[in-house]
Amino acid sequence: MLDLPAPTQLAVPAFVLLVLIEMIYGWKTGRSRFEGKDTFTSLIMGLGSTISGALTAALSVGLGYWVWQNFAIFDMGAALWVFVLAFILDDFTYYWVHRMGHRMRWMWAAHVIHHSSQHYNLSTALRQTWTGKFTPGLLFSMPLYVLGIEPAIVFFVSGMNLIYQFWIHTEAIDKMPRWFEYLFNTPSHHRVHHANNPRYLDANYAGVLMVWDRMFGSFIPEEKEEACRYGLVTDLGTFNPLRVATHEWVGIFKDVWSAKTWKDRALFLLAPPGWTPDGSRMTSDMIRQAWLERKKAQKPSNTAASEAVVPAE
Repeated sequence: MLDLPAPTQLAVPAFVLLVLIEMIYGWKTGRSRFEGKDTFTSLIMGLGSTISGALTAALSVGLGYWVWQNFAIFDMGAALWVFVLAFILDDFTYYWVHRMGHRMRWMWAAHVIHHSSQHYNLSTALRQTWTGKFTPGLLFSMPLYVLGIEPAIVFFVSGMNLIYQFWIHTEAIDKMPRWFEYLFNTPSHHRVHHANNPRYLDANYAGVLMVWDRMFGSFIPEEKEEACRYGLVTDLGTFNPLRVATHEWVGIFKDVWSAKTWKDRALFLLAPPGWTPDGSRMTSDMIRQAWLERKKAQKPSNTAASEAVVPAE
């Protein structure tokens, strides 16, 4: 078993320092917005995520090494190229874990914590789940172990991936150079991901490489004419860390308990957030479709209005 450091744990002091720097920068320039209770909640969620991660580490480590030792097809070793390959494959895996975290309510119950802030700054990056190990997301890395990449390497590159994602949680940076925006995840791309505007819902799932979103049709650029609004479609209305951490799990329990059929019970777990048997709530697809229909309905009237003010020749 390789003995590799835990990158995110080593980076915590730098994370806190950069949050403080961004707060001072935002106070002086107005380009970063913080709210005291919201920031405190984000920090508490980050601390809780670190503690819960440590408590459940044995599960992911034990399962990963059991799969690797019993089912690995190749012996990849620990050469530099293996770390590079592992980083790329882990980033690909992250894309699908993240995408399913928005498309499956069971996984959304853990991921929703990260989207619960109405502000977008570096402290938001620290607002992480306490319950991620209790979702199917744990299984997405198994193919890497079967391929023959040692779990310690996967855990290491996954940590590096998360460190990269820290800096993109800011409004202080507008756009990076065009080539960088094309290849990599940036603050602009990730602002879209955190936005609750119907135009931007469920887009830009990438960790580091934007190729996955471009390849699988989930890329949406940030538009200057529509500023991002942050938070959930329906705001929680609380800064209580316990409620932030558990509110969706409670909602799932209530829905499953009251469901009339086993099919409905299963779909309350596996269907997208907002799904109901009678359509009384709205999924992100329904919200976007309603927005598109409103836009389509507005076009004729706008066109007519514009034609009315153009003088006839």
